[in-house]
Amino acid sequence: MNKYRNTPKDIHSRIYRFIVSCFRDVVRKIPITTENVPVISQISSSLTSMGANDREADASSSKKDFIAKYNIVKKETKETHYWLSFIKDADILSKTIVEPFVIECQEILFIVSRIILNTKS
Repeated sequence: MNKYRNTPKDIHSRIYRFIVSCFRDVVRKIPITTENVPVISQISSSLTSMGANDREADASSSKKDFIAKYNIVKKETKETHYWLSFIKDADILSKTIVEPFVIECQEILFIVSRIILNTKS
């Protein structure tokens, strides 16, 4: 049960805000070049999967289903973190633009990991 539902600490809202902001402020600002097209595709896929599986987990019918969906959220969050770090380190976008998203993605990953552990116990 999400004791933070409808509060600023609600993980579902936080993930959604992160995804929308990341699309608006990172993905859409990546210059469309031959080299960058695969990067745009990869980060877009991991972001959308993160959000979709978070919503599916929220609607899960069992603890087992919830954990399975949140493990996918964790995997996609790790992939998103990788692509954000790559975009930053390869100087595709300014570090000042990307770094806050790298940090927020890492924080979301910690929270999602903790939710999985707490649900298993």
